[in-house]
Amino acid sequence: MRPKLKYQVIYRHQGSYPVSVMCAVFGVSRSGYYDHVKRMDRPEKDAPLAALLRKQQEHCFQTYGYRRMHLWLERQGIHHNPKTILRIMKKYGLLSEIRRKRKWKALGQQVHKYQNLLNREFHADRPNSKWVTDISYIQTRQGVLYLSMIRDLYDNSIVAYKTGTQQTVNLVLDTIRLAMKREKKAVAAELQLHSDQGFQYTSQAYFQLTKQYGITPSMSRKGNPYDNAMAENFFSILKTECIYRHKPATFAEAYEMIDRYIHFYNHDRIQYKTGVAPLTLRHSS
Repeated sequence: MRPKLKYQVIYRHQGSYPVSVMCAVFGVSRSGYYDHVKRMDRPEKDAPLAALLRKQQEHCFQTYGYRRMHLWLERQGIHHNPKTILRIMKKYGLLSEIRRKRKWKALGQQVHKYQNLLNREFHADRPNSKWVTDISYIQTRQGVLYLSMIRDLYDNSIVAYKTGTQQTVNLVLDTIRLAMKREKKAVAAELQLHSDQGFQYTSQAYFQLTKQYGITPSMSRKGNPYDNAMAENFFSILKTECIYRHKPATFAEAYEMIDRYIHFYNHDRIQYKTGVAPLTLRHSS
């Protein structure tokens, strides 16, 4: 037992037993105990910052680590050493959870295959010029909910997403249609859409829809998950910071969680590289 805990026990029972006897039993000094009692009357110097960090963790669903919290504080004009922030977050139990990764395997028959135009060049100079897409699954007690999304590599924002209880080609097509509807005035003349070799992306319907919109498909090489790492990265963030921690029971609950989290991700969640949320970068460009 740590000395601080021993002091707390002694303090609670000081009316029943002599302090000197309890200090001897617990193997601590009386001077150390009385110093502890004096400190109890003083507000801890870290308390105001801890309260601020706790409020922000509640806002960001307890997902910020100390580095991202440091960036957030800097934006508020509050300057502290990152190591200080880490120490306080540990002290007050404000650390985020450790990220866990899940793998996704594509199923189905291939009809169309495309060249890997992205080739792990995960940087885009302008919005709506390089998109990545993928499907992942959300486990609920009601069954599996599939999530299809499109992410823009310019600012890492989620352009569009759709959910369904089956991993169909239409789920992917509807995601593309929604993305084009939202971004039709801003889509670049040459838009690449990168995917893995899942059957939805090799289908004839996918080929026809991308051709209709003038989208140039790009596809990961077989057995190279890193080719579509930016899509996998978002699913890892979503599941670790939201899904795994709250474990939705129903499809409706999972959808509500996804909807709320993606809004937070696009509008509020600070990125390490830019220091701002994804759509902040887009709107300032």
